[in-house]
Amino acid sequence: MISVNMVAANVYEVVIEGANETIHHVHMSQEYYRKLCGATVTHEYVLVQAFRFLLEREPSSAILAEFDVQDINRYFPEFEAELISRLDR
Repeated sequence: MISVNMVAANVYEVVIEGANETIHHVHMSQEYYRKLCGATVTHEYVLVQAFRFLLEREPSSAILAEFDVQDINRYFPEFEAELISRLDR
């Protein structure tokens, strides 16, 4: 299970529960949020989908403890297009 809570402006704590629980602090700017979903879903939903995307490609222990969600595209160039598709935009 993936849970997301805002901890500061544009900063979220993402917890991936399971046998090896991991905690991540993720920054997502308002501009990037709007680019991904056009503000049609919650910030938390966008991050849940981003983490589902990551977990399909690597174990939770391989996900950085702190990062900007926009940086995912550097490691996985298909990220933005696939996330926008998942968010039905």
